[in-house]
Amino acid sequence: MEEVKMEKGRKIVVAVDESKESMLALSWCLSNLISPDSNTNLVLLYVKPPPPLYSAYDAAGYLFSGDVISAVEKYSKDLVSSVMERAEAVYKNSINNIQVERLVGSGDAKDVICSTVEKLRADTLVMGSHGYGFFKRTLLGSVSEYCAKHVKCPVVIVKHTGEKCSFNNMTS
Repeated sequence: MEEVKMEKGRKIVVAVDESKESMLALSWCLSNLISPDSNTNLVLLYVKPPPPLYSAYDAAGYLFSGDVISAVEKYSKDLVSSVMERAEAVYKNSINNIQVERLVGSGDAKDVICSTVEKLRADTLVMGSHGYGFFKRTLLGSVSEYCAKHVKCPVVIVKHTGEKCSFNNMTS
């Protein structure tokens, strides 16, 4: 991940992904944490999964050609562009004079988010919650829950529940 140099001011990191929950979290952040006259730096963080390791043959015994690997890499780049374009549409409609940085990390989302927040010395982390139930959360883990326990700054988890939107403010 490349180093980001930003002007002094409050830093808010918003974790974005393909979900509507992350865009809802971004929208909530813009409406509730950032004012037009504030000196706030907004960092949009997208974490893509680590690239798969390819050997001559995968587990099923199929050979991966360079074309397949290139197609997977292109899909990943297109996905990042799509998410960032959606995020841009959200923040461009909210506040005109906002400084926005885009970061793309690769790896396990919870680890990348926590390390990025620490490196940037962020003042606040804002995340959406997918609202998984107990069993799904137990099997898959909750990225927002993990980050709320491990980052040193306040964490705002924006939870979408049906037609209503609820907000859980959590600090570590």
